[in-house]
Formats: sequence, C-alpha cells, structure tokens
Amino acid sequence: MLFTPPSRVAALRPRGLRRCALALAASAVLSGLGSGAAHAEDLLSLYQAARAHDAGFLAAQAQAEAARYKAEQAKALQRPSVALQASINRSKYDSDVPPFPPTVSSSDAISTNKRVGVVARQPLYNAGNQAQVDQAEQSLVVAQADLQTAEQDLIVRLTQAYFDVLAARDVLQTTQANKKALDEQLAAAKRSFEVGNATITDTREAQARFDLATAQELAAANDLRVKQLALDQLVGKSQVSPDPLANPSALDALAVGDMEEWVQRTQTAPLVRKAETGLRVAELEVTRVRAGHRPTVDLVGNVTRADVDSNALTARTSGGDGTSASIGVEMNMSLYAGGAIQNQVREALALVERSRQELDQARRGTALSVRQAFLAVQSGLAQVKAYEAAESSARLALEATQLGYRVGVRINKDVLDAQTQLTSTQKDLYKARYDVIVGSVRLRQASGSLSAEDVSALNKLLAN
Repeated sequence: MLFTPPSRVAALRPRGLRRCALALAASAVLSGLGSGAAHAEDLLSLYQAARAHDAGFLAAQAQAEAARYKAEQAKALQRPSVALQASINRSKYDSDVPPFPPTVSSSDAISTNKRVGVVARQPLYNAGNQAQVDQAEQSLVVAQADLQTAEQDLIVRLTQAYFDVLAARDVLQTTQANKKALDEQLAAAKRSFEVGNATITDTREAQARFDLATAQELAAANDLRVKQLALDQLVGKSQVSPDPLANPSALDALAVGDMEEWVQRTQTAPLVRKAETGLRVAELEVTRVRAGHRPTVDLVGNVTRADVDSNALTARTSGGDGTSASIGVEMNMSLYAGGAIQNQVREALALVERSRQELDQARRGTALSVRQAFLAVQSGLAQVKAYEAAESSARLALEATQLGYRVGVRINKDVLDAQTQLTSTQKDLYKARYDVIVGSVRLRQASGSLSAEDVSALNKLLAN
C-alpha cells in the first residue's frame, strides 16, 4: 500500500470545509421551500380557482356585462318616452294706454300662468337610431369575443404557470440527484488519492464538479420558489403543489393531426370575429351618418292643465283654467348642415376600408400563428421521443463508465462527464415534455378553439 503524504491530506481539508459550508447553504435555501402547508391540486381545480381570482379575467367579465347594459340603452331609442312638464310664470304689463278699467292702475296689470302636463313620444321612423341600435348589438359581440379571449389567455397563463412549477421541481430533483452522484464520485476520488491510486487533480476536478452542482441546486431551488409564487398569485392560494405528470406520460394524445384543419378553425377565432364585427360596425356607421339627411317621424301626444290668474281685464278676477290634449305625427328633416354630413359619410367610408384591411390582417396573422404553433407541437413530440432514447443511452453509458472506472479502464473524468451528460439530457427531456403540453394549449388558443374542455383533457395526463 502506498503511503499518503501529510501534505496531500492537508490539501484536502480546505475543500472539505468548503463542501460543508456549501451543503449548509443549500440546506438553508431548500428548507425555505418546505415552509407552509402545501395543497396538492390538479389543473382543473386550479382553473376554477383562477377564474374566481384573476383580475384580468374578472375585468373582462365586468366589461362584457357593461356592454350588455349599453346595448339595452341603445334599444331605448326605439321605445316610447314619457316626460312630465310643469311651469309657472308671473308677468306684469306696464302701459298708460287703455283698455285698463279706470279702477285698475297700470302697475296692477299682473298675471300668473301655471301649467302642468305629460308629453309622450314614440319614434315611428328614424334610420339613425336603428343604426345605433345595430351598432350596440355588434359592440356586445365584440365584448363577448374579448371575454372569450380573456378566458383563453387565462387558460394559457395557468397552464404555463402550472407546468413551470413541475419543470422547476423536476430540474431541482435532477440537480439534487446529480449532486449526490458527484458527491459519491468525490468520495471515491478522495479514497483513491489517499491510497495513492490517483492524483490530486482527480480529486480537485471532482470537487469542482460538486461545487458547481451545489450552485446549480441553489439556482434551481430559487427558480422553483419564483415559479411557485407566480402560480400562487394566479390562483389566489398559498403553497399550491401541482399534481405531476403520470408516469409514463401519455403525450401521444396531444397529436395535432392535419395542419389545414386547424387553419380552418380560425374562421371562428375571437380575434377574427372581433375584426369581422368591427367591419360591420363601420358599415353601420355609414348608414347612421347618411341618415342625417333623412326625415324622422314621431308620434307625439300631450295633455296639459293650465291655470291663469290675471287682473288685466277686470279688477281682481280669475283668468280661468282648463285642460288641453293633443296627438299628432311630427316630421323633421335636415335640409342643409353646412356640408358636415357629406364629410362624415366620406370619413365613415374611409374607416370601412380600414376595418376591411384589419380583417384581412387578422385572418392572415391567425392562420400564420396556427401554422407556427402546429409545427412547434409536431416538432416537440418528435423531440420528446428523441430525448427519451437519449436518456436511456446516457444512463447505459454512465453505468458502463462507472464499471470501467471500478476495473481501472476509465478515469474519474470519464465518470464525471457521463454523469453530467445524463443530467443535461434529463433536463432537456423534462423541458421538452412540458413545452409540448403548453404548445398544444397555445395551438388551440391560436385557432380560437381553446375551452374548459381542453383543461379537462389535459387533467387526464396528470397522476391524480
């Protein structure tokens, strides 16, 4: 047996102290992850919680509700209106000219007129009002499209946050397993160095890999805490623990089929429907402003009670009172408005052209987004299968390298490289899996077909 010089043993002591310090720091950070009670929940239950908590979605709900009331306001333009009118007037007539009676001076010619009545109006024909009603109804369609967009955005954000936590958790666990393996390799290198079978270089290289793994563990722990906070804020709960993917994962259920079928779905996408509604609103605006030169016809009726108290004819006598009623048809028509209506029509026609181009842009942009998302999911599924094969190969390579190291045909660096390669491949595999899931959700969002049923379908991929 070879003798281990004291200088070699002393060279290991600072490394051992630093290793203990790093381990304590990592333990302090990791202990913070376990603070508080964790609530294990699946994706569907967290979706229901997010709907009741997310400010963006609730604001879109309130906006849709306000648009419904605004549409009802516009419909009031076609309904009858009834108003109560009342007035009281006191007047004085000052004149030196008869016919005032001799007993009444000019300063006493005072009269009081009191009137109260009800006026009712029912529009019979008003093209401008009808256009405003139609515009309000289309604005309600826009608000509903915005609400659907907000709900789809909530599903995407929740899915992203949910699987971000799972991905960060997997990275942390993989990093911890890598650190443990490197720790064992470091111990083996130290034993080999102490018996003289290896140089200090192998020990220091193993120590460097272990220190790097400790730093990666700290970074992974911090990333998990950040992702956890984002999910907690979205659903309004504390320390939510998402259910993991089932093992083995059934990602084949996310196969996307034919690209053109997805493109066809964009015809009912919220963004396209909103642009189509915008075009209809612009066309209705043309109708509304053109109605400025058209007549309006209203049915008008009123009942008035009048009381006149006057001494203008006889001294201190009542002028009389009475009730009058009338009903009739009233027509109004603008003959000339200084050219304002003609220019409003030209402006509205220009805005129609703008809306038509925006609709074309929405259709093209949505179709492009669908194609990009489709290819991303399709490529992601292929990458998952490739990474699964790579992980299996990297694991076998590590086992073979460890065996070769024990029999003396491989060196310490070979084992460290194989362990690092396995860890890197596993991280890429986990990321690819979650990217495929989130990508499938984004594909449905781009096509406008994303709904709560898709959340239920994704929920079946979890280990409930």
